[in-house]
Amino acid sequence: MEECVSEQVVEIARSNRALLVRRGQRLEYFTIAYNSLEGVLAILLGFLASSIALVGFGFDSVIEVISGAALLWRLGTDVDADRREHAEATALRIVGWCFLALAAYVTYDSVASLIRREAPEESIPGIVLAALSLAIMPVLVWAKRRVAAEIRSGALKADARQTELCTYLSAILLGGLVLNAMLGWWWADPVAALVMVPIIAREGVEALRGERCCDDEGCH
Repeated sequence: MEECVSEQVVEIARSNRALLVRRGQRLEYFTIAYNSLEGVLAILLGFLASSIALVGFGFDSVIEVISGAALLWRLGTDVDADRREHAEATALRIVGWCFLALAAYVTYDSVASLIRREAPEESIPGIVLAALSLAIMPVLVWAKRRVAAEIRSGALKADARQTELCTYLSAILLGGLVLNAMLGWWWADPVAALVMVPIIAREGVEALRGERCCDDEGCH
């Protein structure tokens, strides 16, 4: 009797985990779809307005797509415990390298903008895009963190952190575009972006070391 009850408990736990994994997969599908569209629009609008900040934001979206694809692969291996552990470590490394790539690009993008002293044209569509991302990203971060905690996935938790950084970059981009449009402060965006670089780089290093992979309960 006790053995039967134990098997039922294990089966219920396995079923609940499967539901959470599918939820995580849906979040990553949304991440990939939204960031693909966001990236194309940001790069196009950036070139039209000669805005390095918008182009850089578009490349950040490309990095988000790569990270999302890595997480989809990781979640797809969840049914196999051995493959899950390997996929978790690999996905975490990919997310870590994405952080470092983002830090390098933001640094290059910001320094180049300051050296060239090129004031971008006013971009109302760019402002709308940044505001939309600023509204959507925090909800996505919350949902990813909730699933990551339930299935104890450090890779998904790191991916949620990357999405959170995308939220900050959206705010920086929005502030820079608005200040440029209203006050002509062309330097506001690159200076603010440079402040973010050490934070982004640190997240990348810690993801590669696996230092952010666990919450209080631990992780696989």
